[in-house]
Amino acid sequence: MNCRVGRWDENIDNCIALIRKAANKNADMVVLPELNLTGYAPNRNIAAYARSIDTCLITRFQGLSDQLNLAILAGLAEKADNHKVFASHLVFVPGTFYGKYRKLHIPPHEQGIFAPGDSIPLFAHAGITFGIQLCYDAHFPELSTTMAVKGVDLIVLPHASPRGTPLEKHRSWMRHLSARAFDNGVFIAAVNQAGSNGAGLHFPGLSLVVGPDGNLVSRSLAQKNHLHVVDLDPAHLHHVRSHKMRYFLPSRRNDLFPVTF
Repeated sequence: MNCRVGRWDENIDNCIALIRKAANKNADMVVLPELNLTGYAPNRNIAAYARSIDTCLITRFQGLSDQLNLAILAGLAEKADNHKVFASHLVFVPGTFYGKYRKLHIPPHEQGIFAPGDSIPLFAHAGITFGIQLCYDAHFPELSTTMAVKGVDLIVLPHASPRGTPLEKHRSWMRHLSARAFDNGVFIAAVNQAGSNGAGLHFPGLSLVVGPDGNLVSRSLAQKNHLHVVDLDPAHLHHVRSHKMRYFLPSRRNDLFPVTF
């Protein structure tokens, strides 16, 4: 998705158009890029574009989720009550109150701009358990392992990752995303912003899914607003997790590497 900095209403309209298009294709879940509602600007001006999570925003997206019977994952620069700004991703699941993930690992160029989150929530919809990581979070293997130990089937990774071509970005992502999937026996679904953000950054459009065996399931290199629809087959999880030498997590030394949550 093309996400223009500070163009809240335009981004909302584009977002809703993609969500309705996904519903027409019988999607169970729509994953939108990091900060897709506010746009991404890694400087202190982001505070001017940050938005609080107000009743109007919640009602609008929760209503869509309920009406269309699909989960919606959308991101924004969140202005919190304590005046901190978080890179947050909202989760709207039909029939439940909305959830939220705040980016845990803040890269050096974002430190002092975004505050880090401090929790690892998981969510459920359409028979799967899923978690969210945002962009830089994916470089910390213990986060994916923590989610896997807690029972996650799918990790979604919304990005706002500029520079390079879609193919170059794909090669970069596959270095670590295939490892996160393979080591933990989970699906990985990642999506980037696309095109110019109107504030000096250009994003190579890319979305992909990696299977629990670490192999690429599907990718799209679209450079504009585009819906990439992928079916996740539960049999793929069973194929990996039913084999002692394909599924590593049960052999993990939890006594040496405890996970607290």
